[in-house]
Amino acid sequence: MKDRIEKLQDTFLVPPGRKLDLHKDYDPGYTGDFSKKEETEESIAKGIQLLAGLQDKLWAQNTYALLIILQGMDAAGKDSTIKHVMSGVNPQGVEVTGFGEPSAEEHDHDYLWRHARALPRRGNIGIFNRSYYEEVLVVRVHPELLDREQIPAKLKDKNIWNRRYEEINCFEKYLVNNGIMVLKFFLNISKDVQKKRFLERVGEPEKNWKFSASDIGERKFWDAYMAAYQEMLVNTSTPTAPWYIIPADHKWFTRLAVTSIISSTLDQLNLLYPIISTGSKEALIAAKEEMEQEGTGPLTRSESGKRIKKNRK
Repeated sequence: MKDRIEKLQDTFLVPPGRKLDLHKDYDPGYTGDFSKKEETEESIAKGIQLLAGLQDKLWAQNTYALLIILQGMDAAGKDSTIKHVMSGVNPQGVEVTGFGEPSAEEHDHDYLWRHARALPRRGNIGIFNRSYYEEVLVVRVHPELLDREQIPAKLKDKNIWNRRYEEINCFEKYLVNNGIMVLKFFLNISKDVQKKRFLERVGEPEKNWKFSASDIGERKFWDAYMAAYQEMLVNTSTPTAPWYIIPADHKWFTRLAVTSIISSTLDQLNLLYPIISTGSKEALIAAKEEMEQEGTGPLTRSESGKRIKKNRK
């Protein structure tokens, strides 16, 4: 089973510098050698348990941080992936940030400003539900959004996207060089499955809140989004911060793939619990001996009743 999962990781990795055809090379419905949800449940559970142990070491060592970026079309399963993959970790060491449309204040800063403010501290896992990559995706599909950004007109030229690719690559290299590991997942959903999930949101009252009429409008730009994603993936999958294209038509498989890649990445850091100094260890031993020499303390009600009965005899 482990070999099968590790093989999948190589399948999803976007090789830095290599051209790709998102439509032909990556099947949103792909599940590898796994044919059904029940087959993966045990592996997902073990992966979540392993991830919890690794996160505990990450927190205790307080040297590295992990930034996880999730991108994908609407209904690709970003929220549910976060919910399930992170279900076993200590919430104190994980922070999820969702990035919507920038505010007026955020437009008064560079496009990386609000994301830099949300970076995880050492020992923590930070998750960006959408990210600065929206600046080369939704803004590229809707270039009129550039008019809201307070940047000089001469910089809104045809080279702006290549400049942003370079800026993002440099930013991520800086993060990795400072101990903030970067994992990037593109949840690759098909247009047909997105339609199915949208219809479920409309048909089930408890899911109505997830649906927005604007979601339907964005479906009209599907081809433009796929072209933008394809160019973004080619230009920003680097050795220090590679992209993984995760099939998203089957949520159970998405969770298996994401869990295994996160766990594998943390495991490669060789995380260790801190080793305390000789002086601190001696203090612990002394504290232990002091507690062992303490009295038993007040009796519980049941223990007190037993002693009364014993004395009456």
